[in-house]
Amino acid sequence: MVKTPEELKELLVVPGLIKEADFALAQVDSVTSGQSLVELLVERDLIKDEQLGQLIAEGLGVHFLDVTQEKVEPEVLTLIPEAVARELGAVALNRSAQGIKVGMINPTDLEARHALEKRLGEPVVTFFITPRGLKEVLQNYRGSIKDELNALVAKLATSLTKDEQNETAVKTVDAILQYGYQARASDIHLEPSREKILLRFRIDGVMHDMLSLPTTLEETLVSRIKVMARLRIDEHLTAQDGKLQFNIGGNPVDVRVSILPVTTGENVVMRILSEESRRFTLTDLGLREGDLVKVKRAIDNPHGMILVTGPTGSGKTTTVYAVMKILNTREVHISTIEDPVEYEIKGVSQIQVNAKANLTFASGLRSIVRQDPDIIMVGEIRDEETAGIAVNSAMTGHLVLSTLHSNDAPTTLPRLLDMKIEPFLVASTVNVVIAQRLVRKICSRCRQSYQITAEEKKMIETDEHLKNIFAEVGYKKLDGLTFYRGAGCAVCGQTGYNGRIGIFEVLEMTEKIKELVVARASSGEVLKMAEAGGMSTMLEDGITKALDGTTTLEEVLRVIRV
Repeated sequence: MVKTPEELKELLVVPGLIKEADFALAQVDSVTSGQSLVELLVERDLIKDEQLGQLIAEGLGVHFLDVTQEKVEPEVLTLIPEAVARELGAVALNRSAQGIKVGMINPTDLEARHALEKRLGEPVVTFFITPRGLKEVLQNYRGSIKDELNALVAKLATSLTKDEQNETAVKTVDAILQYGYQARASDIHLEPSREKILLRFRIDGVMHDMLSLPTTLEETLVSRIKVMARLRIDEHLTAQDGKLQFNIGGNPVDVRVSILPVTTGENVVMRILSEESRRFTLTDLGLREGDLVKVKRAIDNPHGMILVTGPTGSGKTTTVYAVMKILNTREVHISTIEDPVEYEIKGVSQIQVNAKANLTFASGLRSIVRQDPDIIMVGEIRDEETAGIAVNSAMTGHLVLSTLHSNDAPTTLPRLLDMKIEPFLVASTVNVVIAQRLVRKICSRCRQSYQITAEEKKMIETDEHLKNIFAEVGYKKLDGLTFYRGAGCAVCGQTGYNGRIGIFEVLEMTEKIKELVVARASSGEVLKMAEAGGMSTMLEDGITKALDGTTTLEEVLRVIRV
């Protein structure tokens, strides 16, 4: 495939298919995030995947294959094991009169082609497929993994020797992890009850029941997970936290493990720490241009505080990591104190909170200040002591990044006052507050437009706040208003959604906002002043994203009004 940005630019910018400014921004973000430029261009809807695939194939002198138009035959697909398919970037789709149709992201790789022909033992007809096309076909392995998992569970329930049981337990836990990864789960839950063990996945922020397992398997499966996470297998009465790793296509995937005793056994939650989260740039997260300018202005300030707020699971840590990625250069020393350290960042001194060793956020932060840092990241401001040290650090010439639990950006400022921080210190140290939530994105493969329904129109017209927001974004009349939704397809698991994106409100500390903070004004007064200064609320940002087809109105209201 086309490997260089210059070749892509020649294909896309010169003919006028993509604006040069949009291409340049995607190119910069590709370098900082490590994500392929091809994927970024498609994700940002700068060009359709099929159109880009056709152009690249023509440049290579090969045929392009649109995988959405191809029937994937399971018996042909599994001729190439999933691990091999991921490693080579090649999938067997179906049989034709000429041979097995194989889609490759690099069909000019003769070595890979010869390896496939040797493995398959049949004539092979290769086509170019895009990276996104490859990902979509890989989703088809999910069914075979589920079948494999069911077979392993059934085997565990039979009479086995101790060695056979241990071997099968190993394979079963591996299959559960692979199944979760392929299903795009952020968390894997094993929840015991008196009747069964329920395997549940959190996908795009929503829980899904996947399988029911016999209760007789609990001890075997939990023990295996404890061994992998280096936890005590003889401890059943206290909570334990650990970390494990498994491989997908030769690439390691980190998993955070939490085991908690409940009345019916031990509850297991495994958080898959996705590699993709590390690659996100601020643009990818969903920040709009105006908000990006505010955040970058705060980043350029050598001292002060950048606060990211929201409930648990709202993507705060990912946003902080995206900011750190921009700041992480050889000219500065960055130190962090986190609980836990989710991702290791090259060039950053990261400290893990350890309550047993009396290493708390407060004590760790005190020590960090003596390590000559330029930038300090505090995983979370939880108490008055941590807040006080963080503010003092910002006052003494450090740039401090941290997260905080609050409902919205304006509420954050009174929250700091409640933590016994003097108003003048809050006003002089806080640069910007970013409040956020995560909403599910409409699946790009099955997205379709529709005219506003009578129910939606009535709901908006009877809600004065919603009605005003629609009027502000240019829709005083709702008749004929276009919304979008996902019809449901194989790629999104018939949900209509695929992936998540942030909705934000960014509060910049202007002089007028500072005056309100010093006067101990309420969050309502701060909100009015911020809106007068041009701040968009999370609800406004969400509605804008619903109108442009990124998400649905239903999803925005579900997340904002919980």
